[in-house]
Amino acid sequence: MTTVALNRRFVADFAPPLVAGLIACGAFVVVGATPIPRALAMGAAVVFMALALRPMGAALSVIGAMALAFSPSFWAQTGGAAELLTLGAGLIGLALAVVGIIGLAALVYLPAMISVILAGVVALVVFGFDLIALQSLRGTTLLTGWLLFMLTEMLILTDIRPDAVLLTGRQPYRRDHAPLILLVMVLGVANDPLFALWSPAVLLGVWLTRHKLHPLYWIALIGVALYGGVGIARTYIDPTWWATTADSVTALGRHIPFLVADGWREPARWFTLFDLVIRQFTPLGIVLGVIGLARLSRWHPPIGVVTMLAYGAYATFGLMYFGGDAATLLLPLLMIQLLWMTYAVYTLEQWAHKSLNRRHPLVLWFAPAAFTLLPLTLLLRIIGVI
Repeated sequence: MTTVALNRRFVADFAPPLVAGLIACGAFVVVGATPIPRALAMGAAVVFMALALRPMGAALSVIGAMALAFSPSFWAQTGGAAELLTLGAGLIGLALAVVGIIGLAALVYLPAMISVILAGVVALVVFGFDLIALQSLRGTTLLTGWLLFMLTEMLILTDIRPDAVLLTGRQPYRRDHAPLILLVMVLGVANDPLFALWSPAVLLGVWLTRHKLHPLYWIALIGVALYGGVGIARTYIDPTWWATTADSVTALGRHIPFLVADGWREPARWFTLFDLVIRQFTPLGIVLGVIGLARLSRWHPPIGVVTMLAYGAYATFGLMYFGGDAATLLLPLLMIQLLWMTYAVYTLEQWAHKSLNRRHPLVLWFAPAAFTLLPLTLLLRIIGVI
């Protein structure tokens, strides 16, 4: 691939996610009165979410990322700005955005191991100088978006079907995301042990790529999973509450930041979990999620299985966890739900293109236009119009 073609490819693939991130940052600062550093961290998570959705088209990737940005659980991170946007703060934010774009380009153009070293140095600076506090929700969502992007891209590139529509006929930037995936897992678990819930899906996803990896890689990945599991047990398991029945905890009418062993057996907990998704993406989100998972499992089984495994891990935690901050802790689950929803709309778009008059603008833009109603509705809720 020539340099000119690679540059065009970079612009085509990364311009829509960057646009989504900039729009989200503007909304976080102007509408949400959020400090610029926090808004940029949230915007970075939106960029990676859009990157994960990018194979479904530029329009759907931006719309889906906006749905995440305006969802109640994600928007809850906004606020806290002591003053209005100033010129100095704006220049600092612009400089940080430029640095982020350069870093994103480095991850694309440089070899995998060099990217790992650079990302590791940046992470050391960020966490070492307390630029992001440990157990940061913004750090978790950013790393979740990055991990979701790398996992899905790696599985697509290693399981391209002759009749596949995602990334058909396109050359990958890099075939092996494995080193970066390990780094993201280390950073995620170091930030919050709950990130270890991704471990079963990551282990399966890396194995499904059939790459020959050194045994030390698997030992390190399993070690991170075990370390995170111990952290989850220490943080979220209290022997007294663990042995209490879910009915008893529900009868108390209070939130407890611990797991209850039989919480998954209580029907009310399942309705609570469904209600969480509905409150984020409306009832249509449940329907689109089911359709998207079904079609994804049909056309790209590795991605369907891996995302379903990660979703199941977080769903199980949500059923057993009785804390009041469940909606924010389950943001990774909501990001996977959004991936399925977007793929459902993408499937509808592909069906319309194949079955109806392709030249008619209504056919070309019906699915993206209809999907735009979701982030628009969420934004109107935020500003109090509806």
